[in-house]
Order: sequence, then structure tokens, then C-alpha cells
Amino acid sequence: MSSPEFSDGEAPAEKVTEVSGTGIPVRGNDIDTDQIIPARFMKVVTFDGLGQFSFFDQRFDDEDNEKDHPFNDGKYRGANVLVVNANFGCGSSREHAPQALMRWGIDAVVGESFAEIFAGNCLALGVPTVTADQDDIEALQDHVEANPDAEIDIDVAAETIIYDDAVIDATVHDAQRKALVEGVWDTTALMGANEGAVRETARSLPYVPAEHIPGDEA
Repeated sequence: MSSPEFSDGEAPAEKVTEVSGTGIPVRGNDIDTDQIIPARFMKVVTFDGLGQFSFFDQRFDDEDNEKDHPFNDGKYRGANVLVVNANFGCGSSREHAPQALMRWGIDAVVGESFAEIFAGNCLALGVPTVTADQDDIEALQDHVEANPDAEIDIDVAAETIIYDDAVIDATVHDAQRKALVEGVWDTTALMGANEGAVRETARSLPYVPAEHIPGDEA
């Protein structure tokens, strides 16, 4: 089935063509989802309030004393661009990880590479996962550490990251870029915008009773 076409302003979700803001660097390869949000904080009915537990075990010791971690550093307060290294978001497929980051205030994640399921879960929230070469990422992390108030501009459509006088050639997965730029990343909103097609598909399924199909109850 081909993707539905929407005219300007009619996309079911917000079009994410660019993200701008200050950065927060979290260094290290293979940072898994259990580090991003420990499993004991996943016993929640909703995702509300989950952001405060981001990187909890990296931020606090067993007696809840703060450890040295960027998410505890006041100079990064309000930062919305997370800058990471390789294979970020590996491990279990828990959607709580990007939910926690988003609720902390992260609008985009820039790194060397991402676990595929983590990137997909980010896309479902409208959060771009943007990749670039190791040297470029490390240079960006160095710049953010030295200049925490510096603006970072991510162009999702053009696949560039701009800061100071530097322009990084970045990559946004083709399917992710298309979904974000066209505003079709929210599957719930997409289904709502294609109510007729969803109804026709439901009618064609022999195991879906007519009374369970909106508009066919009578």
C-alpha cells in the first residue's frame, strides 16, 4: 500500500523538519535501555513523570547521593539535544527508554549509531535519531562540554547538523526522515486521518464483528 498524501497543514501529526536547542553529551558506547531507564521504574500505568528517572543508576548511588553525570549537571539544564556515541539504546526493546528521555526534555538524539528498535521507538514519539561519523560526534560532544549554551541546529530534511561554524553531514534513515518530514510518524493519528481505509480493512477481516467496526454498528 502506498503512503497517503497530505497537503500542507493537513498532516495527521506535527511535521518534524528541524530541531534546534542546546546539547547534553552522554559519552560511552553500548549504553543500553536498562541504563537509560532501570526496569524497576517501569511499573507505571502511564509514562507521566518517567523523565525524572532517566539514567537514574548512573546519576545516583545506593544512598541516593548524586554522582558525576551530565543529567545532574546544572550547566545542561534545559538542553534538548542528546549527543551520544555508538550503539545507543541497545538491549531490551522497552519503549520506556525514549519515553523517559522525551519527558526529560529531549527532542532529538544525535550519535554514531542506534539500536534499531530504540530508533523505531523514538520515531513513534516524533524524536529524530540522527547519525554522524565518530570524529564529528566526538567533536560535537567536546564543543557542547566547552559551550553548554551553544545552539545546535538539526535539519532533518537536509540531514545536517550545524553548530558554531561547523556543518556536519548527518544521516537520518530514509523511512524515518520521510515520516518525520511528512508528519506521518504518529501511527494513531495516521489511522485517525484514514478512518475510511481502516474501516474498509476491518470489514474485510472475517474475525472482526460488524458491531466492533465504528459506523457499522447498526
